[in-house]
Amino acid sequence: MAQVVASMAGTVLNVLVGPGDSVSTDQDVVVLESMKMEVPVAADQEGTVREVKVQQGDFVNEGDVLVELD
Repeated sequence: MAQVVASMAGTVLNVLVGPGDSVSTDQDVVVLESMKMEVPVAADQEGTVREVKVQQGDFVNEGDVLVELD
């Protein structure tokens, strides 16, 4: 199981995938807002979304798991 983690602390602005979605390498899965900038977070490998751990409006810290992939 692979995990997509937050690259920095911020607020979840948008979740771009859902359970069962296929994800390719470098595909954006979540958009964070940090210091008034939109920061896309991409998967570092391909897979199928097992679980989305965050929702829009959640605050996350650097290293927090955003999405789990199979």
